Amino acid sequence: MAILDPMRPWFSPRTRLVPTRRSVTAGEASAAAALESVEALESVEAHEAAEARQQDLAGAPPGAGSTPDTAPPVLPAPAAEPAFPVVGDTRAAAFFDLDNTIMRGAALFHFGRGLYKRDFFSSRDLARFAWQQAYFRLAGTENSGHMAEARDSALSIVRGHRVSELMSIGEEIYDEYLAARMWPGTRALAQAHLDAGQQVWLVTAAPVETATIIARRLGFTGALGTVAESVAGVYTGRLAGEPLHGPAKAVAIDALAAGEGLDLDRCAAYSDSANDIPMLSLVGHPYAINPDRTLRAHARERGWRLRDYRTGRKAVRFGVPAAAAAGALAGGTAAALALRRKRR
Repeated sequence: MAILDPMRPWFSPRTRLVPTRRSVTAGEASAAAALESVEALESVEAHEAAEARQQDLAGAPPGAGSTPDTAPPVLPAPAAEPAFPVVGDTRAAAFFDLDNTIMRGAALFHFGRGLYKRDFFSSRDLARFAWQQAYFRLAGTENSGHMAEARDSALSIVRGHRVSELMSIGEEIYDEYLAARMWPGTRALAQAHLDAGQQVWLVTAAPVETATIIARRLGFTGALGTVAESVAGVYTGRLAGEPLHGPAKAVAIDALAAGEGLDLDRCAAYSDSANDIPMLSLVGHPYAINPDRTLRAHARERGWRLRDYRTGRKAVRFGVPAAAAAGALAGGTAAALALRRKRR
């Protein structure tokens, strides 16, 4: 696995965008899990292709599959203007953040809603998740304290549960809460890379199991996510390093690129958060999507492309009245109580 050069252009002690030992561990563990999933998928696809060829040959008439004596000449394609993404550039890939970039809100909150519905934890825990979601939606940015609290809560919830159980539940939660929350504009950007024959990866602090489900449902190549330790298929309640956040994402992408033979200068990355400046600075084509105020300023200063698919978000980006924040919190709490009454 490759380890990031500490002199990368985004290295900044002032902004704490420095890869620590734990973030390197988290990034490399995430990349290893992603590469393993790609190898497994390629093995399955190769086996299926081989079986299909055998079936075709078994049912083909005599002489089928042979090369004709003459073939039509192949004419050179007309010259075209340079385009992005570049069709057929297999050394290029795209990396997409999840929360507020591909989907509205935080995936962990909605995952928590699904687990609450299945009696994994209390309504008090859900109310806390609702507050964190309200903060995220109103501030339009991530808070490291809230992320740490959400991480610790999630780890305590899944401890002792089987990985296969959470994967099965995750499929149901995607259909219930996540599928309708995707930004069409960002999905179109991702589809453009897929149509160009490029790899597209989801990069998120969400658990890698959840991230893998979302990536597969969106038709992506795979996912880089937070790796929770498991022994014999059961979660221990510990992480491999730390959540895949900030510099850890850049470490994971760097390691994945090395394993897949990607040229990062030809790759693109998309995010809404200034916390992902390391990831965005790592590639040749960074995009700020639905950016928070800090990332918007940073992107403008460096000439990065910006896309904003939100509507009616002017007030949110420049501050909202306290009454609006209180209303959002009340709405989140009401949702928690409504779920509790429904469960009864």
